Parts: sequence; C-alpha cells; structure tokens
Amino acid sequence: MNFREKYNIVPYKALNSRQRENYNFHKVSATLADYGFNSLRLNDDWQGADFIAVHISGEDMIKVQLKGRFTINLKYKGKDIYIAFIENEKIKIYYHDDALNMIPENIENSESWIRDGLYTWGKTPKIYDDIISVLN
Repeated sequence: MNFREKYNIVPYKALNSRQRENYNFHKVSATLADYGFNSLRLNDDWQGADFIAVHISGEDMIKVQLKGRFTINLKYKGKDIYIAFIENEKIKIYYHDDALNMIPENIENSESWIRDGLYTWGKTPKIYDDIISVLN
C-alpha cells in the first residue's frame, strides 16, 4: 500500500491547539527555508520567540513568534520579534514593533488593549499591508 492510500490529509480544524502550533511551525519553517533560513524550534518561549531562524549567510538570525492570526501584544515590545502566521493559506510575517508603532487610535483606546495590552484581528487590516511580507 502506498502512502496516500494509507494516510489522508488531516484538516487543520481537526487538530488540537498543540497540534496546530506544530503544524504552523513546520509550514512557516519550510517556507523560510526557501529564503535560506534554517529554523530551530525552542522548548520554551525564549525572549518571546517560539523559534529562531538562522540565514545561510551566517549574518542574520531572527526570533519568530507563531500566531494563529495578526496580533499585536505589548509583551513583545522591544524584543526584536517577528510574528508569523498563516492567513488564507498564505504565510505572512512582520516585525512586531513596526506593527505596534502603527496601532490605530481606536484600538489603542479599546478596553482589551488598555486591560491586556493585546489585540488580534480575524483578518489583517489593510493599514498593515506595507509592513507584512507574504512569503508564498
């Protein structure tokens, strides 16, 4: 029996939260490999990062936090973190502090931002298009 006869593609929605994080790591790291990065998964969120990606040039190393969607969180401020997520089957990545510096006034004044210093969007707002890179 060949592989495809034995195994079926598992829908993302069928995965639990830990399985989704693993899935997202592998999808994002595979895409970063196309750009010359080797990704190293971390056992704990070291300086806010889920993984480190090292470029083949040996000159660049980025810290990446995986998210399920576009997110701004004060706990990542000043930590030199990239946020990566999958939206509409596209791998997207952005430098967190760039997004933080662009936070709209209505969000900055929202109850959840004031209370938690955290805001997420189900769909990435257009105002962030210039700072987000779509990798695939």
